[in-house]
Amino acid sequence: MQVLRYIGRRVLFVVPQLFGIILVSFFLVKLIPGDPAVMMLGPTASEQSIADLRDKLGVSKPLVVQFGRYMHDVVRGDLGTSWQTTRPVTEDLFQRFPATLELITLGLLVAIAIGFPLGVAAARRKRGAVRRFADYYGLLAGAVPDFWLALVLIFVFYTLLGWSPPPLGRIDMAVIPPPTITGSLVIDSLLAGDLRALLSALGHLLLPVLTLGVINAGPILKMTQSTMERTLNSEFIRYAETCGLPRRVVLRQAVRAALPSVLTIVSVLYGFLIGGAVLVEIVFSWGGAGQYAVQGVLNADLNPVLGFVVFSAVLSLVIYLIVDLLYFALDPRMRG
Repeated sequence: MQVLRYIGRRVLFVVPQLFGIILVSFFLVKLIPGDPAVMMLGPTASEQSIADLRDKLGVSKPLVVQFGRYMHDVVRGDLGTSWQTTRPVTEDLFQRFPATLELITLGLLVAIAIGFPLGVAAARRKRGAVRRFADYYGLLAGAVPDFWLALVLIFVFYTLLGWSPPPLGRIDMAVIPPPTITGSLVIDSLLAGDLRALLSALGHLLLPVLTLGVINAGPILKMTQSTMERTLNSEFIRYAETCGLPRRVVLRQAVRAALPSVLTIVSVLYGFLIGGAVLVEIVFSWGGAGQYAVQGVLNADLNPVLGFVVFSAVLSLVIYLIVDLLYFALDPRMRG
């Protein structure tokens, strides 16, 4: 019951947060230059044809009226239609979002595998090669653009060495994709028992996942290091050491105390990467949701852009709710 009350209090804030996100995003998206009617009919269309299409699309009405109509459709689960794909935006996003989520989830797992142990090791050792490496790595990871690292990895491992597949999509063109169940090619290949598709999907994932992992390990490293340093210098850790507890037990307690801060930065990175990984998606022709939204911006196709914002906002709020539950499990003070 205590957990349910905690979830209920958090869920109460979801609806106003989502409404505020859609409100701000709608009016910002409407500021994007470009007329969808002109893009759809072409530059040779007559003024009357453009005016008729604008009336049909509803873009000639006041923005407040357009927003009210859009919210009415969103409540019914209708995010509009993309004039580029001629399909409902909801269908497009359900098809493309699993590709993005697969990429950023694996990328963050790699980032955690690099950043967390390195941050713990750097906090334990004030001097030495590990500390210097952690300092330089954290600095470089924050300075190197992810798309630049992606291009370097492609040049080295595909162009020079030929170890990786071409950066063209999620699976080799000669390989038949497994039946879609979850949208993740790795999971669907495992469920279908298709080893060839699994190896092809993993091969195409290697470089983009490595790109996101190497870059985003930097913030996780710095947060882990700074939090662990404060924890190791705290009174309860010194007391535990004074009592003669084994070093591994003391370290385990310090790591547990530092976990909430690490969870925070991981959740922030996950929410950021839902849209922030778009450059990596473009470099690798990934076909994810971020690339879909960018194409919408370039072609004045605003429904995909707004639909992407709605999907991203819902996913981010769900992620933050999960993180709150993890806080609840890790920190006994929140159960009072």
